[in-house]
Amino acid sequence: MCNILIINIIKMIRLSTFPIKTLKSRPKISDNISTSILLQAGFIRQTMAWVYNYTTLWLKVLRKIENVVREEMDDYWATEILMSSLSPRELWDKTGRWDSIDVFFHLPTWTEWKEYWLNCTHEEIVTPLIWEFINSYKDSWVCAYQFQTKFRNEKRAKSWLLRGREFIMKDAYSFHISNEEFEEYYEWMKKVYMRIFDRLWLLKDTYIAIADGWCFTDKFSHEFQVVLPIWEDYIYIDDELLITYNQEVTPAIVWISNVSDNELFEKKDIKHDENIIWVDALEKFLNVPIIKTTKTMFFTTDDNRFVVASLRGDYDVNTLKLRKIVWCKSLELASEEKVKEIIWTKIWFAWIINLPTGIELYLDDSIKWLTNFETWTNKDFHHSINVNFGRDLELPERFYDFKDAKLGDKNPTSWNVYRVEKWSEVWNIFPLETKYTKPFWIKMLDENNHEQDVLMWCYGIWISRLMWVIAEYNMTENWIAWPENLAPADCYIIVIWEENLEKANEMAKKLEEKWKTVILDDRMGKKIWFWQKAGDCELFWIPTRIVISPKTVEQWGFEVTLRWEESQLVKF
Repeated sequence: MCNILIINIIKMIRLSTFPIKTLKSRPKISDNISTSILLQAGFIRQTMAWVYNYTTLWLKVLRKIENVVREEMDDYWATEILMSSLSPRELWDKTGRWDSIDVFFHLPTWTEWKEYWLNCTHEEIVTPLIWEFINSYKDSWVCAYQFQTKFRNEKRAKSWLLRGREFIMKDAYSFHISNEEFEEYYEWMKKVYMRIFDRLWLLKDTYIAIADGWCFTDKFSHEFQVVLPIWEDYIYIDDELLITYNQEVTPAIVWISNVSDNELFEKKDIKHDENIIWVDALEKFLNVPIIKTTKTMFFTTDDNRFVVASLRGDYDVNTLKLRKIVWCKSLELASEEKVKEIIWTKIWFAWIINLPTGIELYLDDSIKWLTNFETWTNKDFHHSINVNFGRDLELPERFYDFKDAKLGDKNPTSWNVYRVEKWSEVWNIFPLETKYTKPFWIKMLDENNHEQDVLMWCYGIWISRLMWVIAEYNMTENWIAWPENLAPADCYIIVIWEENLEKANEMAKKLEEKWKTVILDDRMGKKIWFWQKAGDCELFWIPTRIVISPKTVEQWGFEVTLRWEESQLVKF
């Protein structure tokens, strides 16, 4: 088996018999140039929206990335396994996740009372699996990982290969008997991840960001973010404190310059046209800067509470932050009918004054320092300007932070202005603690033979997304400049004229004996010219190009061009 594997790895590609061809021009599918280059080079082809096939050369890059990850994980004594893609409903009912996650694919069966899930995560599968093998503290510090295709009914599918509905992931799970061991293992695993980033040439633009725990944990998670021009969102970096946040959880203090006036103006009520609803229209109609406007939103919670939240008009409500402030599992925007029933006005004209008793009111600190600001009046088609706390409204005892951070905001801990970067997430680490071990009654015996709860970490790497990020990160105007250790092959041999094929074959075999991977461009014909072969070599971005032609043979040698260097003649 090992010999077969080695042969498959080093077997050369002969382009004369290779079925996949490059395209003469780059498909114009979107602004995402790297995906167009991958299509032109024949690396990928689309099956359907956000689902792709990987052809030979792209698969070779994928396997090299997998091997980098595998080597580092194995070096840390992690154990590779392969779990099932399907799982029964009863496993997910144990943890309460069957009905709580809406991005999983549910699959019917021939048996009416049986349902399956097409897995996009494996906590419910790995936990009972490992349970059989861990019994005492001597079995602690165990970590199992796998590479597997996963499936997610992704609502935010975007950027072609970045966030798709089918993807390859390395997911790992570690199990521990104490918090001390739990924390120590995590710090080591972070170092493992950073070594992987270093070997993939991404380390200098990688940040470990604090992020939401999604459905895995109520605590924060850590995401490994790579700075990219094609991005998912923003990260907020405090360079002094060396801390980075995903935008969704960034604590933020608003830059208060130009929001407070020395003089309090007379409050005025203004009737306006019913079509003036949105903040930008109000800004023009009332002739007030947007930082003097306010926005009020109404929510209902999973436990049937009615929540009112108000903030500055140029900010958006961050429901993740607000949910944790309100202490509820979920928040939904209240319907117009619900607002009218409770506030007695249309949803567009409601604000925080004259609210019925018993309603939960939360004010964001973005309006804390406002003076002479505008509000709705809780009266249809009426507005107020020059409103002030203390004079027109009672100053609340407490303000909160439930806004999406913006450029120019400060870290409330250090009062440093954040540096903001565009990012793409490739890896994350979740502290699961006992969230999945308790439902399966997993315990370990400690040194005193007492049963202890088992703690758990989850470590994910999106291999297919990571591959796309590497491509995007190393993209030039005309090709993807793969890191040398990830390129589809080590050498690309161009043969000019058929009488030189024998020498090219001999050279390819000698390179393979030195464990070099080779693409042999032995295509012949009137339509296959040197510049087409050289163009494909660049499009594939192979580190070493070798040319065997009548001219080089006449000089008893061959031409070698290393990446970014001038060509030179090397004697046979």
